[in-house]
Amino acid sequence: MQATSNEFRPKGSARKPDFWQALGLPPRGPKLHEALSEGVPYEVFTQLAAASGLEKKELARYVVIPPASLQRRAKAGRFKLDEGDRLYRFAEVYKSAVDLFEGDTQRANKWLLNPVRGLGGHRPVDMISTSAGVEAVLDLVGRLEHGVLV
Repeated sequence: MQATSNEFRPKGSARKPDFWQALGLPPRGPKLHEALSEGVPYEVFTQLAAASGLEKKELARYVVIPPASLQRRAKAGRFKLDEGDRLYRFAEVYKSAVDLFEGDTQRANKWLLNPVRGLGGHRPVDMISTSAGVEAVLDLVGRLEHGVLV
């Protein structure tokens, strides 16, 4: 007897674009290295501000890009390597926080913008300016996801 397949298959279900695709950055690997080396496009900054719900000035402050530099990058259309790297690190922390709160961007933003005991009372956004700070935030997120007491 041959089984017939009457599986439900949604027709034309529009998939929400992946966070990294929507941002315009590869999530990791050689393509990310290449994108950072070439200079992250200014549009990535705009997309990241919109995705995170932050004002552009706020985001620039968290990733340590002075207002005058931000204006120059807007005109040039690209960020320098170190600035792009900090933008990527912010995006990585933001995505991890959103994932931690299962897609609830409001709760993720609240967590990012308030002091956290597991970070010694520092706000996660204030830790983004250094790779060591980002590592500490991502480590904490991992511990929280796995139920490890902090």
